[in-house]
Amino acid sequence: MFQALEILTVLVVAVAMALALAHALELPGKMRLSKEQYLAVQPIYYPGFTFGGIAEPLGLIMTLALIVLTPPFSGTYWLTAGAFVSLLAMHAIYWMVTHPVNNFWLKEQQPEGAGKRFFSFRSHRDANEPDWTVLRDRWERSHLLRAIFGLVSLILLVAAVAA
Repeated sequence: MFQALEILTVLVVAVAMALALAHALELPGKMRLSKEQYLAVQPIYYPGFTFGGIAEPLGLIMTLALIVLTPPFSGTYWLTAGAFVSLLAMHAIYWMVTHPVNNFWLKEQQPEGAGKRFFSFRSHRDANEPDWTVLRDRWERSHLLRAIFGLVSLILLVAAVAA
């Protein structure tokens, strides 16, 4: 049972990392887009990435379960704890940096139901029209940081499982 949890946790954390990595790998190309092109492209991500985004909180829960089930203060324990902290940092960056900008990209869209509630939480609210390049840079670079933390988390988790 424990081994199955380890394998599933690695898979879920890999999905979480892969989503952030996909955004990070697009950064060079997206930085060359005009405002019109960027604003046209940006909203196409939300259906798939929102669905896949469940991997982050699920990965946190599963990694925490591994910590609880791992003998305390062993090498595996510390690797798993490090993976959890890195995944938590990745998730925190999303809520503190990335998510508030999402509402700007979706201002022309009309999400409904759960999507409306999700994207309105901590949305970017400004009486003035914000400089789109500042928001673009913030959004794109946040995904670069998230990909780094996700990769660190995955590496530590795989090392813990292999130990």
